[in-house]
Amino acid sequence: MAGNGEEAMLLRPGHRKRHLGSEEPAAGQEPADGEKAVSRSNSDSGDESLDSLLTRLPLTPSLSPRKRTTSQTKTEPPLLRTSKRTIYTAGRPPWYNETGTPFKEAFVIGLCGGSASGKTTVANKIIEALDVPWVVLLSMDCFYKVLNKEEEEQAAKNEYNFDHPDAFDFELLVNVLRKLKKGKSVKVPVYDFTTHSRRKDWKTVYGANVVIFEGILSFANKELLKLLDMKVFVDTDSDIRLVRRLKRDIMERGRDIVGVIKQYNKFVKPAFEQYIEPTVQVADIVVPRGGENFVALDLIVQHVHSQLEKVRTQGAALASAHQGQPLPKTLSVLESTPQVRGMHTIIRNRETNRDEFIFYSKRLMRLLIEHALSFLPLKQVTVETPQGTIYHGKRFYQQRITGVSILRAGETMEQALTAVCKDIRLGKILIQTNHDTGEPELHYLRLPKEIGEDYVILMDSTVSTGAAAMMAIRVLLDHDVQEEKIFLISLLMAEMGVHSVAYAFPNVRIITTAVDKRVNEEFHIIPGIGNFGDRFFGTDAPSDWCESDESGMDC
Repeated sequence: MAGNGEEAMLLRPGHRKRHLGSEEPAAGQEPADGEKAVSRSNSDSGDESLDSLLTRLPLTPSLSPRKRTTSQTKTEPPLLRTSKRTIYTAGRPPWYNETGTPFKEAFVIGLCGGSASGKTTVANKIIEALDVPWVVLLSMDCFYKVLNKEEEEQAAKNEYNFDHPDAFDFELLVNVLRKLKKGKSVKVPVYDFTTHSRRKDWKTVYGANVVIFEGILSFANKELLKLLDMKVFVDTDSDIRLVRRLKRDIMERGRDIVGVIKQYNKFVKPAFEQYIEPTVQVADIVVPRGGENFVALDLIVQHVHSQLEKVRTQGAALASAHQGQPLPKTLSVLESTPQVRGMHTIIRNRETNRDEFIFYSKRLMRLLIEHALSFLPLKQVTVETPQGTIYHGKRFYQQRITGVSILRAGETMEQALTAVCKDIRLGKILIQTNHDTGEPELHYLRLPKEIGEDYVILMDSTVSTGAAAMMAIRVLLDHDVQEEKIFLISLLMAEMGVHSVAYAFPNVRIITTAVDKRVNEEFHIIPGIGNFGDRFFGTDAPSDWCESDESGMDC
């Protein structure tokens, strides 16, 4: 690589190009390192010596508030604001095939480098430049081991080595990253730098297309290396790294300059030379100057995009080969009594006004919920009646029941569920169709804690192709809900949707009030109900947009 390419990035180098103090981090650059908090350099100069920078450091702790004192793992926020634009990090396309099995893993980028080399800055620059949804930044700082009393005393005196491999819980780290790579929901610990301990609360991270993992010892564990699809070493001059560390620890952590330099000479510098610097040999890419190396960042982003393109599909193919076959045994249809058929006649009639549509829809929902609850596991019990006699009955004896609605139309069923289930927990999933690709996309989810232990009633008003229902079920499975504990309930389903869901998830129980045979070219159920959400809420969808009551396809 010649010219700017050599300055930008070295691919699997036999030797490293050194930059001896010629580059100063730009304003806003955020170093990431062992036992750190994010800091920002306020220097406007691009070429300052170590001595001149040291003379500007306060000799006493600053009273300004600290910018971060806990480890930081960024999940998928609703949006990221950059200097030029806003990136919406939402809309995850299908990550599974027609069998409901994930067909691609998250692409994991490992960032390694010395203390205060600028790894977090590089990570954030990559996230901004990628412009793809569902990106997770996982920090190695979250995985410091829990210190015992003696180690806590050493840490308070700057005598504990936070830069040694033994300071990290690699077993937990590898387990979390492996699950995240497979698309599972994970719990990430939160580390408190002020007390050198883990907090009681954990962060839940889920649904990454790309995972950026950064830390000083990202390449120091063999099992960890196997999980990294791309390994990037951030190479920053040692003088610059020391200045950044001094600024951070003195101005943000309230530490004195003598203690910081002592810790640097005793632990940080030896650890870098022994454990961090040698790992540059396993790096795929070496980035000198960190976040200011735009050529290197551009090449990294191009490579990630090319890798994501290789695994992109045209969407999860539905099980069309199973259409026309007998309906699955996991399907239960509410008995079509004259009362049920009469209510269907009312809600299917296009002339029915909104008040009547809502009233009879709610009546059907209540009957549907009651029918669904009859499939919960019950045990025989005996109780004594007020007359002193024994009654032999049944009682639900398993874990909690949680209701999860597929927004927006599925939310209309929550009232019926809460009316018959006392103190039930509720969650929500937003899925809409991308009209450029025709695929359902996951935009938002909010699930109760420990949902993996519950029976889950998944609610949607109508199911046509089954695309959104399959995505919602996949989300629940990724959160450790057992397949046989998922009940998909819907007022109306098409045979295509029933077959698709049952083919992908044969243990999910499917419960509805009616099944229509046909779906037209626009994926509308025939004869159907129409757009349930618009009729229920009294809204009109634009002609060029179709919101589904189940996947954006049943209008």
